[in-house]
Amino acid sequence: MIILFNTLGRQKQKLKPLKDRLVRMYSCGPTVYDYAHLGHFRAYVFVDTLKRVLKYNKYKVKHVMNITDVGHLTSDADTGEDKMEKSARREGKTVWEIAEFYTKDFFDAMEKLNVEKADIVCKATEHIKEMAEMVQKIIDNGYAYVISDGIYFDTSKLKDYGKLAGFNPEELKAGARVEFNEEKKNPTDFALWKFTAKDQKRQMEWENEFFFKPEQIDLGKVTAYARENPNIRVEKAKRGFKLVVKGFPGWHIECSAMSIKYLGKVFDIHTGGVDHIPVHHTNEIAQSQAALKKESVKFWLHNEFVLVNNQKMSKSLQNFYTMHDILARGFDPLSLRYLFLTAHYRSKINFTWESLAAAENAYKSLKEKIASLKNKGKVGKKVKEYKKKFLEYINDDLNTPQALSLLWQMLKDDELSDKEKLVLALDFDRVFGLRLKDARKKIPKEIIKLAEERLKARKEKDWKRADELREEIRRRGYKIEDTEDGYRIFKA
Repeated sequence: MIILFNTLGRQKQKLKPLKDRLVRMYSCGPTVYDYAHLGHFRAYVFVDTLKRVLKYNKYKVKHVMNITDVGHLTSDADTGEDKMEKSARREGKTVWEIAEFYTKDFFDAMEKLNVEKADIVCKATEHIKEMAEMVQKIIDNGYAYVISDGIYFDTSKLKDYGKLAGFNPEELKAGARVEFNEEKKNPTDFALWKFTAKDQKRQMEWENEFFFKPEQIDLGKVTAYARENPNIRVEKAKRGFKLVVKGFPGWHIECSAMSIKYLGKVFDIHTGGVDHIPVHHTNEIAQSQAALKKESVKFWLHNEFVLVNNQKMSKSLQNFYTMHDILARGFDPLSLRYLFLTAHYRSKINFTWESLAAAENAYKSLKEKIASLKNKGKVGKKVKEYKKKFLEYINDDLNTPQALSLLWQMLKDDELSDKEKLVLALDFDRVFGLRLKDARKKIPKEIIKLAEERLKARKEKDWKRADELREEIRRRGYKIEDTEDGYRIFKA
């Protein structure tokens, strides 16, 4: 039985997949206008851990993740510039080149963190048709209206709008979380489709048609918009009026449209960071309800922030670190994964280079211990006891700190044989994803030759030569440790 904290219900709930042993899951992916930072990495390590726990429990997982390569503006209030267009101008490249470069960099980092790629990775720019169709459904169901810069969602039409974030009606009216646009009917209304401004040159824009009934549109105002902006045309149609516009999708519509396309109208889990709760995910819920007339997601799971000096790590505060910073300082990316596992995904974690160094030391010690275990001995009943305890921890809302503590407890248990410890460690690593099996890889002959030469030098008390050989072994990526009967070698 897997228990997960559902943000929608604000409590732990038992996971009951809609389709027997298949869990369908959608994750908000990166906006590929710049390098991902450690806060982003935590989100994807969390998602990867969730998938591993599901598979450990013998569930099948269908995982979809989007790539936002259009429509994410610099403000959550549907104002500002498209992040992709801004980045392209800054770097003197096309938006397509920007998207390709940062998408590749993102997945390179994910591979280094041993994060399994989603079954389906879908780009926003390749699903414009699906988004436009969903916007039309929302219009048809009476939840949309037109202002000068786009088609907007009328949040007042939904009685329970804001339930994911726990907003009450007065907070919504105050519009405390967004900038106020005087054209909008309500402060919390958001863009479904943005029009290209008359004086704006965009690399990413599409021409689409949207149909409105006569009572859904203020013809006088829309005609005035069309006179001012050549990217807007209004024509008569059988159903009322046809709006022909050049523009691009709102950020929120992409996730609703693509998750439904690949996972169905109702699916099991949607993940993201806690910063998605008040705006992005709240608006996803509203859109899906308006288009489908029902809830589309059963479980909403959110990971907490990575902090720097107790402030959220973010691009806007310029207090972020990337994978390139991790590598430049000589850290193993899997030490970062280890660090993330030491904190519960719903707890904030304050990042420092000292905390990463401590995690790296612990991770190295763990690998050395795994490498030193001899694959000998019997496998007894106590193995089942440890597995049962491990399952209890990970199935209790992914309690990785407790599970990691159990791993160390098990490795220090004198009642277990080396073989039992090895079996359990590798079994637990199906969830941890720390590549502990790599610590068991056969040591190359040339490294063993150097180690034997060093042992000979030590016996002859040639300490200078012994130190030189130790350094040569280290330079080649291995660590040697002296023992009573000789030495042990580990992958560094």
